[in-house]
Amino acid sequence: MRNLPPPDSDSSPLGLEEWIGIIIAVTTIGAILIGVLGQRQKGFNLKQWVGSTTSEPRIEEPEAPKLTPPTLDPTPTRQTPSRIQIVPASPSPSPAVTVSPSSPDEAFPEKARAVPLAPIVSAPETETPTPTPTETPVEPVNFADVPDEYWASPYITALVRRDIMSGFPESNTFKPDSSITRAEFAALLKKAFEQQPTLATPNFKDVSSDFWAWSAIQETSKTNFLRGYPNTTFRPKEPIPKVQVLVALASGLGLKETQPSQEVLQTYQDSAQIPEYAREKVSAATQAGIVVNYPNLESLNPNQDATRAEVAAMVYQALVEAGKAEAIGSEYVVNP
Repeated sequence: MRNLPPPDSDSSPLGLEEWIGIIIAVTTIGAILIGVLGQRQKGFNLKQWVGSTTSEPRIEEPEAPKLTPPTLDPTPTRQTPSRIQIVPASPSPSPAVTVSPSSPDEAFPEKARAVPLAPIVSAPETETPTPTPTETPVEPVNFADVPDEYWASPYITALVRRDIMSGFPESNTFKPDSSITRAEFAALLKKAFEQQPTLATPNFKDVSSDFWAWSAIQETSKTNFLRGYPNTTFRPKEPIPKVQVLVALASGLGLKETQPSQEVLQTYQDSAQIPEYAREKVSAATQAGIVVNYPNLESLNPNQDATRAEVAAMVYQALVEAGKAEAIGSEYVVNP
């Protein structure tokens, strides 16, 4: 009997089926190794890699990393951040994931929703037009005895409108050619000029405290416009002469001569009639343009009683000299 070799010692080559099985096994093992290396953080699940008998293994997409909710500031600012960056709890090569809240309540659920305030729109400023100043109409001064062509009409009208002089309402007249008393002239000066007292309070024997012009006489005497007589009298009811009007205006305004008196007073034909005490003051008043002579510029008539028209003209010219009135053109103003 012949001895046969045992079956394990058969050295016949591998068949086709054996080679296919080897290739599939190698391929499967390689795919499993690649997946394990790419997903080290995850546990190895053999079921998802093994179980397919096809030639190409199926590889599932890795799950997204778990996100840790953001830590919110308990006292957030009023402005809601437009984007909140979420950082994974464990380091990962995957890029950071950002989440944009759709509303303030989703980002800060513990806070009440803020109601936005409507913007305050201020009305455009409009310039208020400046009203055009209008002059208050002044009623014309129409005295029956002062026509428009009267030589002193502009002066009388100006002083009446300034409430410095007045007419006689019962007759609607001004009586321009009538004389004026010393008391009346004192009252007129008080209204026309405001001067600081420079002299002591006078004590005139003929002016009692209940006299209608007492305060006017006291004030004009203390401001050097009017002076009394040497015997401590004022003579309030006497008509005032023209020379005293000029001396009072020059003294009260503090006028000084700029030229010698003898040269200036030569302007008047009757300069010799000017009292010695008054020559310097009359000269200063003449140089200041206060003297008004009607109808003759060269006739001063210093000792005649001054008329109401003459007083109105000379007081107005004194206001012009003091800068309190505009000049009125007149051919009867003396310009030496």
